[in-house]
Amino acid sequence: MKKILFFTAIQIILLLFLFLDCRGQQATNANLEEAKKAIAASNEIYFLAFAKNDTSLFTSLYAEYCWIMPPNVPALCGPKAPHDFFQTAYNQFGIRNGKFITIDVYGISEDIVAEIGFWKLYNAGNVEFDDGKFLVLWKKTSKGWKIWRDSFNSSRPRK
Repeated sequence: MKKILFFTAIQIILLLFLFLDCRGQQATNANLEEAKKAIAASNEIYFLAFAKNDTSLFTSLYAEYCWIMPPNVPALCGPKAPHDFFQTAYNQFGIRNGKFITIDVYGISEDIVAEIGFWKLYNAGNVEFDDGKFLVLWKKTSKGWKIWRDSFNSSRPRK
């Protein structure tokens, strides 16, 4: 009898967790279309900032306490991270344009969504010089949807 009560209690607890998880996901789905539109608009601006050499335009896309996690180097964190990343990408790597190909955007919570996809980078001669994949976590802030965690890597072998 005790075993039956124990297993019944476990089943009820699991059902409650499932119910609560589904309710939270429904709330996230209400924001998902808004987030997708904001992400598409932000992705258009991202490489426009490189074309114009506009650091402020670029940094406006990121949350204040963001993390940018490029491959093979330490993560850049905090309010200065987007500025520092932009300067390195523009001056040392020669990024002047690019393209994002979003594969999926899905809800994590009420104010966080994930975006996965591919990217291409172009130099001043509009020649593609790198491509890869990314996983970005977007956070809804008082200033709209902003890049909160940005992780990416090249699909090309290291030289």
